[in-house]
Amino acid sequence: MLTAMSSGGRIGFDRPYMPRDCDMRWFTTEEICEILSRFEKVIVIGDSMMRHVIGSINVLIRKDLGYGAVTDWNFSPEERRDCFCNYQFNVKACSVQGIFKTADVVKNDPSSLACDAKTVDVMIEQMIRFPIPTEEIDRFKDLIGNTKPAKPYAFVYGHGLWNDLDLQATLDWLDRILDVTTAQLPYLAKPNAFWPRLFLTPNAAGKEKPDEWLVTQGNKALMLFEESVGVEAKRRGVEHLGTWNMSIQSNKFDGVHIDLKGNLIKAMMVMNWLNLLEVEKH
Repeated sequence: MLTAMSSGGRIGFDRPYMPRDCDMRWFTTEEICEILSRFEKVIVIGDSMMRHVIGSINVLIRKDLGYGAVTDWNFSPEERRDCFCNYQFNVKACSVQGIFKTADVVKNDPSSLACDAKTVDVMIEQMIRFPIPTEEIDRFKDLIGNTKPAKPYAFVYGHGLWNDLDLQATLDWLDRILDVTTAQLPYLAKPNAFWPRLFLTPNAAGKEKPDEWLVTQGNKALMLFEESVGVEAKRRGVEHLGTWNMSIQSNKFDGVHIDLKGNLIKAMMVMNWLNLLEVEKH
């Protein structure tokens, strides 16, 4: 399934995305709630691209295409006008007010959550570059604790652009997080431990990408990075989902970040991965 989703594409600019040689489910909100309820936590770790992934999951579980990804409960009238629908993912204006965890929805706008609040816990830990600051590591340790949860954790990683697609920096970033996780949760270091991990590499660049970044973060660099990360992630027992093919013909705000439609596809890719995990192995 991950290979099919990574190697799928579009026939024409901004046309519907299609996986390659395999169907991808587009789940209903009720099905998404059930999938998420299989896990103690779904922990997204990374940068603004990953913030948009969790934002899109929130769109789906709040059934709100207009403001589902953002903290609309504290918006001014101007913000409600400027951050509606597709513009939720405009990084400079709106996505900085994205929802970082479903617990904030439960606290501030519980009626908007279609899932049972007691069974769904999705959040993002923003760790954008290597070396990872000590305070970010400490916050991550507090999040995962040091005891085996009743249900499994699932981890979704994303990294690259903040370290200029430096492969070694990304691998050092990933290894640091994996080491901290097993130090906190030693049961995950045991042979055959059930430890769901997925790495999303960055989407394709668009024509608005600033010229000074075209060599180090342009589409050739992104394609090579995606290929290399897939190889290195596998060596670490981490599954990999590439998003370059899906996004090369998609709309992008700033040459970097894709729009609502593209981010909803990323979120649904993650949901397809989560759905196939054999949680009973926990």
